Amino acid sequence: MKICGVELKGNDAIICIMSRENGLYDIPQVRVQKISLVDAGDADQVKHFQFTFAKLMEDYHVDKVVIRGRALKGKFSGGPVGFKLEAAIQLIDDLPVEIISGSFIKKALAKTQVNIDFRDTGLKNYQESAFQTVFSYFDTH
Repeated sequence: MKICGVELKGNDAIICIMSRENGLYDIPQVRVQKISLVDAGDADQVKHFQFTFAKLMEDYHVDKVVIRGRALKGKFSGGPVGFKLEAAIQLIDDLPVEIISGSFIKKALAKTQVNIDFRDTGLKNYQESAFQTVFSYFDTH
């Protein structure tokens, strides 16, 4: 099964695609590490973001997307553009999407029996949260 972890930050959907087979994890090289929404107020731009994201998932044969959830209100709440990106991803036909909380991710990472050093993954530093999201999902399923 191939899963894409997503962290929504500002106008960007930062991604990390990972698969696990027979207990082995694989992080393939992907042509982009993030997909941006240029103008959140323009419906055509939102559709373009959605199309680009869906095409990337199709090209890499992703079975499921897990999005790192953000607070709805308070000091660490997500911005309005992030929620628009989240909705655009959730509305992609035939692509299962699940939102998992930061506390779930933190607990899963604390309990994991698998020790993967992020520096050894070959990912960019800004992809660490997306990596943690997909890794914690795999580790609990």
